[in-house]
Amino acid sequence: MGRFALVVTVVLVLAVAVAGPSWASQCPKLIQKINDEAGNRLDDAAYNARQLAAEAEELHKAGKHAESEAKAKEAMKQLGIQ
Repeated sequence: MGRFALVVTVVLVLAVAVAGPSWASQCPKLIQKINDEAGNRLDDAAYNARQLAAEAEELHKAGKHAESEAKAKEAMKQLGIQ
């Protein structure tokens, strides 16, 4: 039983290690989508979305990818995109 638990633990750790970088790459894609959608719009929603995208980019650079993604999704909601 102990050997099985060890194997399961190793597999889970490897899965998280492999998935981490893929999660990190999601942030720039979302930020780019926001900036593309906001474009040259001058309305309040676009302004707020650009501000949130800038915050998301800073969080991404700081390695806080979950927080960055949450900010980006909030910005997307401001623009009415998914």
